[in-house]
Amino acid sequence: MVAISLTYPPSLQQDQVDTYHGVAVPDPYRWLEDPQSPASREWIEAQNRVTSAYLETLPGRQTINDRLTKIWNYERYTTPFKRGGRYFYFKNDGLQNQSVLYTLPSLEAEPTVLLDPNTLSEDGTVSLSGMAVSENGAYLAYGLSTGGSDWVEWHVRNIATGADTNDLLKWVKFSSASWTHDHQGFFYSRYDEPDESTKLEAVNYYQKLFYHRIGTPQSEDVLVYERPDEKEWGFGGDVTEDGRYLIISVWKGTDPDNLVFYKDLSQPDSPVVELISEFEASYSFVDNEGSLFWFTTDLEAPKGRLIAIDVGQPARSHWQEIIPEGDDTLEGVSILNHQFVADYLKDAYTTIRIFSLTGELVREVELPGIGSAGGFDGKPEDTETFYSFTSFTVPNTIYRYDMVTGQSTLYRQPTVDFDPSAYTTTQVFYPSQDGTRIPMFITHKKGIELNGQNPTLLYGYGGFGVSLTPSFAVSNLVWMEMGGVYAVPNLRGGGEYGEEWHLAGTKLNKQNVFDDFIAAAEWLMAEGYTSSQKLAIAGGSNGGLLVGACMTQRPDLFAAALPAVGVMDMLRFNQFTIGWAWESDYGSPQNEDEFKVLYGYSPLHNLEPGTAYPATLITTADHDDRVVPAHSFKFAAALQAAHKGDAPVLIRIETKAGHGAGKPTAKVIEEVSDKWAFLVANLGMAL
Repeated sequence: MVAISLTYPPSLQQDQVDTYHGVAVPDPYRWLEDPQSPASREWIEAQNRVTSAYLETLPGRQTINDRLTKIWNYERYTTPFKRGGRYFYFKNDGLQNQSVLYTLPSLEAEPTVLLDPNTLSEDGTVSLSGMAVSENGAYLAYGLSTGGSDWVEWHVRNIATGADTNDLLKWVKFSSASWTHDHQGFFYSRYDEPDESTKLEAVNYYQKLFYHRIGTPQSEDVLVYERPDEKEWGFGGDVTEDGRYLIISVWKGTDPDNLVFYKDLSQPDSPVVELISEFEASYSFVDNEGSLFWFTTDLEAPKGRLIAIDVGQPARSHWQEIIPEGDDTLEGVSILNHQFVADYLKDAYTTIRIFSLTGELVREVELPGIGSAGGFDGKPEDTETFYSFTSFTVPNTIYRYDMVTGQSTLYRQPTVDFDPSAYTTTQVFYPSQDGTRIPMFITHKKGIELNGQNPTLLYGYGGFGVSLTPSFAVSNLVWMEMGGVYAVPNLRGGGEYGEEWHLAGTKLNKQNVFDDFIAAAEWLMAEGYTSSQKLAIAGGSNGGLLVGACMTQRPDLFAAALPAVGVMDMLRFNQFTIGWAWESDYGSPQNEDEFKVLYGYSPLHNLEPGTAYPATLITTADHDDRVVPAHSFKFAAALQAAHKGDAPVLIRIETKAGHGAGKPTAKVIEEVSDKWAFLVANLGMAL
């Protein structure tokens, strides 16, 4: 460990006390909730000065940065997709801050640049945040985010000329775009215009679904659906493959349960029909054949199944089950070659199965190994498609798949400056505190000794039904090159084993997630992988909460902690932007039973003065309007006040960046260099 004397900036403690269900709760750093106030700006700058001064002293930081930059510099492609007789894909030359969208008339033709976000800002902080190609391939609707904000502005580009039209749609958030088949416009969702001064903090309610006709101002957009009596409802509008229907998925926060409405676009002024009108399960529209609609759902099937509903006979007694629930978790279904392509998770890795339209198994797709596959995009009549495959040691590789023969052929394989055969991934299963069997992937260089001395990074999430599946990251590769072990447990709260697994880590059950993570750490030590002096934990967003909760509950267990953009104040998370939407996972501090649980693990409220906490590098960004930076600001101030010991407890505040999506490559490399140098110093690693 590097011993450096640190003097933390002063953090004013105010006499702010709130009462929840008769419990008085001090909140001395409430003033940090306004990131634009002069006092907050001064605090941010002072914290960054201390953190920067510390990081600049760390040996090996530049060496790590150089290696990250070298390996990161490889060509990366996405799977091609086809619209209107043209192909489209994204490519990054290596170190470009943002990937570039290309189009080409055939796979053998020379590609042309359709949209290069790198030209939209000098520092790469304007990113593409959504896109939709019209059915005839004539227009591209695309959304841009600035500084990582969730607020997105949509534009329209003529694909033939490459020129933008005058269309501009503002105040769009949590929305895609879906074109009508006459190519004249598209559906999208937006909020009312917020107050400019509080647009990054103010709560978001009353989303509305609109239709925009190209060539007209946004003020003339047609309101398709709104619910002034339901402020928390959001709407996703998607036009069916045959162009006849608008499917409206109604969401409420982050709860997977949703409603489904539809509108017949072939009939002028047709009403919006409520097909699924109760929040009782999740329903994801797959496709339709006339009035027969296919959905994946977890209704009476926690691991998912495929059903058919004829909207001419919508009563539940007429619903048909096409693919019943199985042992593995159904993630999604598409239709190609007039067959269902079903994406399953089997112990947190991908399995693809193909079924007939009546539900008979045709074949299982032979994938290159245990990992994550995605793609299989196309039209119901297409016999060719593409998919990507990745694992902890295999960078994203693209295959062409023949739906008739079942043959995969290599289409694009990246060249990365490392030897994958020098690394190994194993999947283990360990018992949590209550005996639940938890899977965990462990990746490292071959031939390590299980002597308890391996620097180990334990990464987790555990929430919102999000599944952590094998994926390649240059940052993790460099960590392993330096001798590190990378471990990823699939905690409860995720979606790896379906909705029951998710619910087992929510609300009153949230402690299960932290217990699972702590049990993973203890298993790694018991098996000789590492020790408490060599173990670091990391996670972002809900995973930042995970790190914050575990380092406050078991500060003795970890040498270092990297909580990123975390939800740290569990009593006020629902007061900002879209935070109210997380109550489906966290519960509400306004509910007395849920308050007791939230208060019991809220990282901000469980720091004990005089405790030696692990070396901690908190990361956040000043433009994060998903998890507002006040969470990290207040936690950093409280941690620095409570901490007793020589380990550094610092906060790194990125400017002109948000929650993480669209972050420029250069900023990502800088941040990873700082994190890894911090771990090298505080885990006693030799470079």
